[in-house]
Amino acid sequence: MANIITAIDIGSTKVCTIIALVDEEGRAKVIGEASYPAHGIKKGEITGIDEAINSIASSLSGAERMAGLTVSSAYVTINGKQILSNNNKGVVAISDSEITEDDVFRALEQAKTVAIPQSREIIHLIPREFIVDQQTGIKVPLGMTGTRLEVDSHIISVPVTAKHNLEKCIQSIGLKLDGIVFTGWAASHSVLTPTEKELGVLLLDIGGGTVSINSFVEDEVTYSTSISFGGSNITRDLAAGLRLSLDEAEKVKVNANSLFKNAEGMPKPKTKREEEEEEDGDKKKDIIDVTSLGIEGIKTISRKLFNVIVEERVSEIFELVIQNIEQAGYEFKLPAGIVITGGSSQIPGLAAMAKKAFGVPARIGSPKGLEGLVEGLSTPAFAAGQGLILYALNDEVARGDSSRYSTTGSSSNKKRTAPGTGIMGRISGIFRTLAP
Repeated sequence: MANIITAIDIGSTKVCTIIALVDEEGRAKVIGEASYPAHGIKKGEITGIDEAINSIASSLSGAERMAGLTVSSAYVTINGKQILSNNNKGVVAISDSEITEDDVFRALEQAKTVAIPQSREIIHLIPREFIVDQQTGIKVPLGMTGTRLEVDSHIISVPVTAKHNLEKCIQSIGLKLDGIVFTGWAASHSVLTPTEKELGVLLLDIGGGTVSINSFVEDEVTYSTSISFGGSNITRDLAAGLRLSLDEAEKVKVNANSLFKNAEGMPKPKTKREEEEEEDGDKKKDIIDVTSLGIEGIKTISRKLFNVIVEERVSEIFELVIQNIEQAGYEFKLPAGIVITGGSSQIPGLAAMAKKAFGVPARIGSPKGLEGLVEGLSTPAFAAGQGLILYALNDEVARGDSSRYSTTGSSSNKKRTAPGTGIMGRISGIFRTLAP
């Protein structure tokens, strides 16, 4: 039986809704998508309930019109500077000689006993590995024989108020919550390769108001958080430096890649005087034509000035990322380097700036893994949205039917943090959400 999955990526500058049809073989095909400017959302957090509801509803309506159907539930992303993570272990004695589903869940419940303030709530409990009688590296311990079961888990938590505000917005437009997923964790499903996760990689999802951070070592997520800096900070700097309005500066930033490529691809022939005057020639190379953007009173900008402004702010953002990870007590083990995604990752030269700042290889990550109407969703700006569908797909397959139940982080699932309907379904759901 075919199933419908709806993903709503709630960002600081846009809300993106993707509706996918899942066939009997478990393949997800996009049948509807729409984006709408985000209002009432600042730095990943909801600051105005009514405005946020209108933005989410508008995005959802656009996707529903394209898909030709009405949805009743959705998975949504959550972000903000108060996203925190930690790693914890749970240990239990095996009730029988063979490990059962109950043993696994008792171990996971033990892992949840990490001290979390009452003002925070766990949205993800991700098992990184199981250990049976000191045998490490086990992904699925069911059916194994032993006397002691240990789980090494990664826990992501959010402020209760932030989660409740998000739930209120979704429920106010008549939707049921299938799950709440950290933006960075969602993006990792569509951008990172299994090899990168195995070798060690740092994923940075640079959005309009936040940078979501996820690190992986030996195919295990080791750190997750978010900082309240992003593309909007770069836009404000460009507006001040280039003497533009914020909207005009955003136009320049978003289109900079194509503007620079056009300037390089269509060089103007130099006159004899230009050839003789090297300095004058260099100045002409620096001039970028922006008339196509329709900015009143502005026909050109300086490429050099643009690069200086962007590099200063981006360097500051990367330094904050480094400080954040080091202060959390984690070391960089990144043989696979840095993968940068999100709407602001398309700024010219960003990968080179990352390579310089971190001292490891860097690439810009575009989302992959979906079929259908994905042409408009192929840029890094939609990495979290596509990844949310892939995350949800694993969850839906684990359930084994098309019914709607709560998953990790959902308000109506207080007893278990793993997705699924029965015990086996919930355990399968945990393992499947870890699949690349």
